[in-house]
Amino acid sequence: MASPETLSESARAVRQQDRDRFATALFAPADRREALFVLYAFNLEIARARELVREPMLGRIRLQWWRDSLDKVYAGADAGAPLADALAKVITRHDLPRAEFEALLEAREADMESDPPADLAALEAYAEGTSATLTRLAARVLGGDGEAVMAAARHVGIAWALTGLLRAVPFHAAQGRLYLPGALLDRHGVGADQVLAGKGGEGLAAVGGAIAEAARGHLAAARRSRRGISKSVIPALLTAPLADAYLRGLDRAGGNLFDGNWSTPRPRPLALVWAMTTGRF
Repeated sequence: MASPETLSESARAVRQQDRDRFATALFAPADRREALFVLYAFNLEIARARELVREPMLGRIRLQWWRDSLDKVYAGADAGAPLADALAKVITRHDLPRAEFEALLEAREADMESDPPADLAALEAYAEGTSATLTRLAARVLGGDGEAVMAAARHVGIAWALTGLLRAVPFHAAQGRLYLPGALLDRHGVGADQVLAGKGGEGLAAVGGAIAEAARGHLAAARRSRRGISKSVIPALLTAPLADAYLRGLDRAGGNLFDGNWSTPRPRPLALVWAMTTGRF
């Protein structure tokens, strides 16, 4: 594994801020690895648009900057910023469709809203826009664009996002943000104030359990496409075994979303090696 000093700026950002995806990218062929780091660094930039500003409008401005940069990239012009220029090279080399980037940016607009998703379907739609889209792009970088690959990427991406949103409940609560569906909270008698105050309980565990069950359903759906997927694409799908491990950890924590032990990043290299070796992501 390369030392931090030899990593590109994009790779260092992913290593510091998204340890799980960094670990999965290391299993990609050497000539595709940097492209994944650039994609994942771009994702970090837009995912943090709301966190880095005080007002939602400023977050929207950051997203608009990326839209304008994509205009330049797809017109063949310099974007004028290191990450955007690196992304331009990835887009050109791997013929990545603009629609996927537009979908990512559109989904991130939801981060600027104060209201939580209305129901589980709305949360899954957000997960698809933010994470499944990125997973499809990663699969394309690795040479996969068939129906089975895209179906698996969609389901793995949604499952990973749902798992990540559960892991991030304490972080979001500390920021006064809530991504748990309103309908689920109401069904289990959980008030938004309770979550934002960092208080767990049986009702909140049930909400988390419903979302975890949805994530497991998407993982199962992804694996039904497994036989139609080349091993070369597996690095884009390695968040699937990581999601399994985090969800098992949540079970061991009794569904307590505020128990930080289950959600601490743990890339689990042996599990990733096994998945790569067997093709059973």
